[in-house]
Amino acid sequence: MAKFRIRVSTGKACGAGTWDKVSVSIVGMRGESPLLPLDHLGKEFTAGAEEDFEVTLPHDVGPVLLLRVHKAPLALPRPLGPLAPNDAWFCRWFQLEHKVSWADHHPVLQRQRLEELQSRQRMYCWKTYSPGWPHCLDQATAKDLDLNVKYSVVKNTKFYMKGSSAFAELKIKGLLDRTGLWRSLREMRRMFNFRKSPAAEYVFEHWQDDTFFASQFLNGLNPVLIQRCRSLPKNFPVTDDMVAPILGPGTSLQAELEKGSLFLVDHGILSGVRTNVINGKPQFSAAPMTLLYQSPGNGPLLPLAIQLSQTPGPNNPIFLPTDDKWDWLLAKTWVRNAEFSVHEALTHLLHAHLLPEVFTLATLRQLPSCHPLFKLLIPHTRYTLCINTLARELLIAPGQVVDRSTGLGIGGFSELIQRNMEQLSYSVLCLPEDIRARGVEDIPNYYYRDDGMQIWGAMERFVSEIVGIYYPNDASVRDDQELQAWVREIFSRGFLDRESSGVPSSLDTQEALVRYVTMVIFTCSAQHSAISAGQFDSSVWMPNLPPTMQLPPPTSKGQAQPEGFIATLPPVNATCDIIIALWLLSREPGDQRPLGTYPDEHFTEEAPQRSIAAFQDHLTQISRDIKERNQKLALPYPYLDPSLIENSVSI
Repeated sequence: MAKFRIRVSTGKACGAGTWDKVSVSIVGMRGESPLLPLDHLGKEFTAGAEEDFEVTLPHDVGPVLLLRVHKAPLALPRPLGPLAPNDAWFCRWFQLEHKVSWADHHPVLQRQRLEELQSRQRMYCWKTYSPGWPHCLDQATAKDLDLNVKYSVVKNTKFYMKGSSAFAELKIKGLLDRTGLWRSLREMRRMFNFRKSPAAEYVFEHWQDDTFFASQFLNGLNPVLIQRCRSLPKNFPVTDDMVAPILGPGTSLQAELEKGSLFLVDHGILSGVRTNVINGKPQFSAAPMTLLYQSPGNGPLLPLAIQLSQTPGPNNPIFLPTDDKWDWLLAKTWVRNAEFSVHEALTHLLHAHLLPEVFTLATLRQLPSCHPLFKLLIPHTRYTLCINTLARELLIAPGQVVDRSTGLGIGGFSELIQRNMEQLSYSVLCLPEDIRARGVEDIPNYYYRDDGMQIWGAMERFVSEIVGIYYPNDASVRDDQELQAWVREIFSRGFLDRESSGVPSSLDTQEALVRYVTMVIFTCSAQHSAISAGQFDSSVWMPNLPPTMQLPPPTSKGQAQPEGFIATLPPVNATCDIIIALWLLSREPGDQRPLGTYPDEHFTEEAPQRSIAAFQDHLTQISRDIKERNQKLALPYPYLDPSLIENSVSI
C-alpha cells in the first residue's frame, strides 16, 4: 500500500469554501485508485485555508499520471436534504507530494484533456449576435453564467451600487427625465459637477482650445486614427491661402507635406451611416476630415482645416481656425461627435470587447487547463464573458443605452462594425506595426505610443520566454494540435474566415506564436485600458464629446450662434444617460488585478515563475517612469500606467 500527502488550497474570495464531501482518486499507468476521502476532524476547505491530508492507496497504480478531484453534496438526514448548500468551492490548487510521470501522450492523459475540452465546449457555446459581427457567447443574461466566469460577489455588488448611486443623483437633480435642450452652457455646468476628476476639470477649462482639440487625437480616448499625411486627399481641397495664417511665411502645404509635419484624421467610415431617433427627433452624423500641423521643434500639434463630409463642394465648406469663433467651434464639435461614434462602436466595442471575448471563448474551448498557453492566457480573460454579457443586456440591446441616447443607435453601431470588419487587419491589432503604418513614430508628446510600446516590449519579452520554455523549436509549434485549433477558431469565429485580414489561421514558428500571443494579451489588457479608462474624463463635460447631434452639419459659414450651438448638442436626458454609462465603465468596481498580477499561480515550475517575476519588475519600472513623467505634465496621461491597467477586459 502506498501513502500520499496531498495539500489543498481554497481561494479567499467572498463565498469561497465548501461543505461538500471532497475525495480524490489517483490515476497511474497501471490503473486508478478508488475514491479517497479528504477528511479531518471538524470543517475543511474554508476560505483561504491551506490543508494537508494523507491518503493510502489499497493497491499500486504505478507511476502517477494525474489526480482526479470528486465533489459531492454532503449526505444529510432526509428531512434536511433539501437544505444542503450548493456551493462552488473556488479551490485554488492541489499539490501531490509524489513523483509524477510526465507522459504527455499517455492515453489516460489524452482522454482527460479531451473530456475537459468537451465539457467546456458544451458549457461555452458560440452564437451570432448580429450579422457581420464577431461571434460571442451563447448566453442571454449574466445571472445564468457559469460561476467560474461570473463577477465575484464583491465586484457585482459594487458594480450595481455604483450605477444606482449615479442614477439616483441625476434623478434627484431632475435631469434624467428632461427631454428638451440644455438652456445654456452655464446650466450644463451643473452636470459637470457630477463626480468630476482633475482630468475632467482640465477638459472643461480647455475644451475650446485648438491645442487641446488636437492633442486628444494623440492622448485622448481614441488615439488610434491619426496618421501622417504625405499627400492631401483629392476630396479635401485645402489651399495654401487657407492655412497660411497658421503655417506662417516662408512655407507651403507642399513643403510641409514633404517635411512630414502634416497629419490627417479621417472619419470617412461614418459616411452615409444610418442615424437614430431620440425623443422622437431624428439625429444627425458627419464624416469629417481633419488636417493637423505639427509645429516646429517640440511645439504643439495644431488643427489647420476641417471638412465635415467626404464630398467637397459649395455646401461643404472647409472650416478654418481663422473663421468666426462659433463656426470654428461648431466644426470642431462635429469632429468630436464623430470621435465618439467611431470610438464607442469600433475602437471600444469591437476591438476592445468583442475580439477579447473571442480570444476568451477560444481559450476555454480549445486549450485544456494543463496547456501552457491556457496558463499564460487565462488571467487575461477574467470576467470578460461577464462584462460582455452585461453589455448585451444593458447597453447594446434594443431600447437600452446605445439605442436610447447615441446619434447612431444600435443600427448605426451595427453598420459601422460590419464596415470595419471588412477592413480590419492583423497589423492594426499589433501596436508596433500600427504605429509604423500610420507614420507616427516620431510625432512628439504621443504618450499613448510611448507607454504602449514600452508595455508591448515587456509583454513580448515575457511571452517569448514562456514560449521558449515550452516550444523548443518551430516544429513543436506546428505539431501542437490544441494550439492550432485555438488559432483556427479565433480566425473563424472572430474574423469570420476573412483571409484578407492577414490574421493567421495557423501558426508555424515560435516567432509567429510570440507575436500572436503578445497581441492577444495586449488587446485584453493595455489596449482596453488606453481606450476605456479615460471615457468619463473626456465626456463628463459633454460638449467635448457629444454622443449625438440634433441639427444637421452646417452647409455654410457665418450662421453659427451660441443658441444654435446649444440646439445642436444632445438633449438633457441623453447626456445624462451616456454620462452614467461612461462613469460606470471608466473605473473598475473593486476586485481588481493589475497587469502582471497572477495570484492563482497557474505556473508552478521555476522557469516560468522567474519569467513572471522579471515581467513584474519590468512593469514596475515602466510604472515608475510614467508617474515621474506625469508629474511634469499639465494634463497627466495615466491610462497606460501598468499599476492602473487591469489584467483583462472586466469592465
